[in-house]
Amino acid sequence: MNYTFIALVENKPGVLNRVASLFRRRNFNIESLAVGRTDNPEVSRMTIVVDCPNGDMDAHRIEANLYKLVNVIDVQDVTHQPNVTRDLALIKVMVKPERRAEVNGLAEIFRARIVDVAPDSVIVEITGTEDKIEGMIELLRPIGIVEMVRTGQVSMTRGVHDGVRRMPGMSDRHFADVSVAAMVP
Repeated sequence: MNYTFIALVENKPGVLNRVASLFRRRNFNIESLAVGRTDNPEVSRMTIVVDCPNGDMDAHRIEANLYKLVNVIDVQDVTHQPNVTRDLALIKVMVKPERRAEVNGLAEIFRARIVDVAPDSVIVEITGTEDKIEGMIELLRPIGIVEMVRTGQVSMTRGVHDGVRRMPGMSDRHFADVSVAAMVP
């Protein structure tokens, strides 16, 4: 089963390498990884989707090991929490002018956008759940996908709280009890 983790890390060189090395050493496959700065330029946010064959046991191990890394500020497993998860894909489709209406129609159905038009191709931008993007890809494949890139999933918990965090040596507690801002160097 795939588990989704959100990690706040120091925005410094080498942090991504340390996190990726942790997963490699523990023999976990990263299914999706998205990293970007937060509203604080000293902090980056990672959304990591990992295949955990042993379920919650693996998830707890991953979370505990992430906390051991020096540059990790905070970790949260959002798998079983209400959250919004999105992925973005750019899909270049080889399409003759007479079939462009078909691609436009598919884009409209999926609430995607045509962001580039060339004489022999179009680029479709789609944002949504993994299933929605996979559905669009399956329908565009017979038309002729030339190239595709995906961002990987990004996720955010719903509501005011950020949910439950498990820190090594501490019992479960809510985000309101743990100020992430206070943990940022």
